[in-house]
Amino acid sequence: MQSAATPQLYHLVSLRPKLQNLSSKSQLFDLGIPFCRLRMNSVSGSGLRPLRAVGGSSSSSGGDDGFVTLIEYVGKEGIHVKDDLVVLLDHIQYACKRIAALVASPFSYSLGKQTGLASVGSDRDAPKPLDIVSNEIILSSLRKSGKVAVMASEENDEPTWISDSGPYVVVTDPLDGSRNIDASIPTGTIFGIYKRLEELDDLPIEEKAMLNSLQSGSRLIAAAYVLYSSATVLCITFGSGTMAFTLDHSTGDFVLTNPNIKIPPRGQIYSVNDARYFDWPEGLRQYIDTVRQGKGRYPKKYSARYICSLVADLHRTLLYGGVAMNPRDHLRLVYEANPLSFIVEQAGGRGSDGKHRILSLQPFKLHQRLPLFLGSLEDIEELESYGDIQQKVNPGYEV
Repeated sequence: MQSAATPQLYHLVSLRPKLQNLSSKSQLFDLGIPFCRLRMNSVSGSGLRPLRAVGGSSSSSGGDDGFVTLIEYVGKEGIHVKDDLVVLLDHIQYACKRIAALVASPFSYSLGKQTGLASVGSDRDAPKPLDIVSNEIILSSLRKSGKVAVMASEENDEPTWISDSGPYVVVTDPLDGSRNIDASIPTGTIFGIYKRLEELDDLPIEEKAMLNSLQSGSRLIAAAYVLYSSATVLCITFGSGTMAFTLDHSTGDFVLTNPNIKIPPRGQIYSVNDARYFDWPEGLRQYIDTVRQGKGRYPKKYSARYICSLVADLHRTLLYGGVAMNPRDHLRLVYEANPLSFIVEQAGGRGSDGKHRILSLQPFKLHQRLPLFLGSLEDIEELESYGDIQQKVNPGYEV
């Protein structure tokens, strides 16, 4: 028997045969179900709610469930996504569902422990079993898709050549924020998708794998992150706006909940590790001091919100506005900065290294690091106006 606490949506699902026979929405009230409860509260004007499908059926159930899934959206909604890319996205979403289940598993605590394996970068970023498993899940899904030529991952020293015929290149951070797993803090997966550079096909495998992976962010055709938190949210862009899909655990579908995310032009939140305040350059300290006193261009006092999980901090910033930043040469251009900047820009915001637009930068090595500032357009412009905001001295860190 269903409990009284079961969400209204699931009451509606259980009553679907009755609802199909109703002639008007008003008759829902005769069943004691307020129709308006289907609509969630709007976040920053984005109209956060499950969207009704347009003459489509659920990819999982084969019945008309009334909502648009990720694959239905890219396959039927006229956004001009090629069939090869639809197939690739189906395999990517499957990989992310597996990672979501892994992160939520009672065994993730032991999987989150560090090992003595060699790592790319500092000891602070040493791979953990959970990172490695997530990386293997993604690589396996990309291989099975048959649509990927090369995968470059934060967890691998070099790109992995998969197929000579694959039309796409995928760059990924398989599990961002994994060192927070023990404390059940949100984590995420980041993807960027490029077209394979066919003009490089005659080069040796190692060389063409590397050059395909070092494409400028301006050449991205799609980018996404998946947030593993109280809900599992897949936020994606194909270069014509940013949208989010939320995983419905009852069906296994990612359901469209944010059809057109627009980051507010100005927020009231900054996200940064300000325990490092005294290591910051003068310009960054002045900016933070100014906005949290309400003396900046926006005459309200800013609040600090910092999770120390890039995907989680960015997701909040994307919905509420403000700035999410790491002023150190720490975040990776290929796997993190480029895909996330593409998502933010398509929502009306900006990605910057403190001096330049992220998507204008040309990567010169696979694991290249840089400062990263993401957020509302007006907030980023004000921050950049302070000039000296990149932290070049990093006491306590080895990069």
